[in-house]
Order: sequence, then C-alpha cells, then structure tokens
Amino acid sequence: MSLRYNSLEINGTDCQIMSWLYYLGHWGVSLFLFLFTSFKVKGRANVPKKGAVLVTSNHLSLMDPPVVGVSMRRTIIFMAKEELFRSRFSGYFIRRFGAFPVHRGRFDREAIRQAEQTLGKSRMLVMFPEGHRRGQEGYTPEGYVGAALIANRTRAPILPVGITGTDRIKGWTWLFKRPRITVNIGPVFQLEAKKGPGERARLEEDTRIIMQHIDALLPAAYQTRLGEK
Repeated sequence: MSLRYNSLEINGTDCQIMSWLYYLGHWGVSLFLFLFTSFKVKGRANVPKKGAVLVTSNHLSLMDPPVVGVSMRRTIIFMAKEELFRSRFSGYFIRRFGAFPVHRGRFDREAIRQAEQTLGKSRMLVMFPEGHRRGQEGYTPEGYVGAALIANRTRAPILPVGITGTDRIKGWTWLFKRPRITVNIGPVFQLEAKKGPGERARLEEDTRIIMQHIDALLPAAYQTRLGEK
C-alpha cells in the first residue's frame, strides 16, 4: 500500500488512506484542543458523509487547517500556500498531513489539476478563499477567486465554515487562558452554473457569494461583509 502525495494517487484501495503521520497528527491536534482550549464544533450534521465536497473557510491563524481537519470526521485534503513547501523538511510533513501547494496571485495549473483530481475522486478539499490570514501582509477581504473557479469547474457542492478564536493563539500566555475556539459548519450549497462572456466578473461575484455564506456563520466582529457590497 502506497501513497503519492504529489499527484494524490492512492494505490491498493479506493479508500482515503493517509500516512500514519496524518492520523497521529489528527489525534494530537484533538488532544491539544481538549487540553488547552474550549473547543466546540457546531453544525457537524451538515458535513456530507461521502462524496466530493469543497470546504471553504475564513482564515485567522496557522491553526485553522488542523482545526478544520479535526472538525469534519472525514479525511480531507488541503490546498496550502507554496511557501510552506519550500523547506524540504516542512514540505515532507505538510504533504503527509494531506496538503498540496498552490502559488497565490497567479493561475496555478498544477494546483487546479490536483484540486479537480481530489474532488473527482469524491474527496473533501479545503480552501481558504481569503488566501492570507487576516491581519497578515497581503490580506484582502475580497478574497481570491480560486475557490469559485474550482467550484465552477467541478460543480462540487460547497460546505461553508466559520472559525472564531484561533486568532487568540499567539505567544505562549494564551495557554493559561483556554481561549474559546468555535467551528461553525453551515449547510452545503452550490453555485449557479453560468455561461457567457466576462468570466472574471462571474468568478468575483461567485467569490462574494462564497464569502457571504461564510460570513453568515460568524459573529459581526469576524465578518468581511463582502456579500453586502
């Protein structure tokens, strides 16, 4: 039994088999959240038990991917910024935690191919439309159109997720405060199929729709309010 992370091909079975590091990490994150935070997941019943799903979430912290991962109760694949893969050491572990790289700010054909392949095999793919963490240099509340592009090309249902509290995990003093971290999972929805000229404008509008669904799961202080513009 083997797994090639560069192409997300699994040999020997159709089941989603990740390396032992994935499952060890999943267990470790769950234990960490239990011990040091007040962790709660809402709307878990909205997670489809099978089939392709594009998970879209707001982005506050480096903790967001593992927090989303332990909330789903399904094996998931992440699209992550390529900077995280530049180190051979960190890239090795990140790939085995179920991620593949994407170059932000340009049309990354390989990342799109891998995303389509992931969803084509009825798996869950997680994307953060904001691209950057809030407060980070380069952040824009308008979001990147990548998630909308993948959703339109694959016609995969979208599962919106709103995260709060991970932004409080900074430094080390937070360990004594047990910050409240909440993952709010909304119902799945699908973007309307559209044809005709003006693809960029359509993708920007679809991105606003995605962000609006995410905002609906968040308290006012965390919302981008992009859908109101």
